[in-house]
Amino acid sequence: MKTYPRTLSHIGLSVPDLEAAVRFYREVMGWYVIMEPTEIIEEPDTAIGVMCEDVFGKGWGSFKIAHMSTGDKMGVELFEFKNNEKPKEFEFYKTGTFHFCVQDPDVEGLVEKIVAHGGKQRMPIRYYYPGEKPYRMVYVEDPFGIVFEIYSHSYELTYSAGAY
Repeated sequence: MKTYPRTLSHIGLSVPDLEAAVRFYREVMGWYVIMEPTEIIEEPDTAIGVMCEDVFGKGWGSFKIAHMSTGDKMGVELFEFKNNEKPKEFEFYKTGTFHFCVQDPDVEGLVEKIVAHGGKQRMPIRYYYPGEKPYRMVYVEDPFGIVFEIYSHSYELTYSAGAY
């Protein structure tokens, strides 16, 4: 059977303060709120209760969740778990999701907005093809410790000619 490229549906992010995270991603990134923050309680009588037990096991208690969507219809689930811990350092070397990337032609403006809303710029804005093409990138961090990247141009354009 021939394989074909699957599309991404959504990502899930764990945050220490769900309402603050929804505000940040709505105000800074412009993402749409699809479902306002909602508490999910451990119980075996609903589909979501059963699904959560499948994933978390028994005894998870409760958590809060909100659903958002990016401008290109990518879903973002934000979770607030009771025992949430912000990493003490950026553990990029560990197995798991290292980062996600958003695209904005105004990289500089978005970085300013992120920093103004409590986030961090982790590096200078860099050009992939200095003096040749305007393709830029930067790593940033939201106020909750989640590291992500910003590209000025699409992934395909950035890498089609070989960025290195």
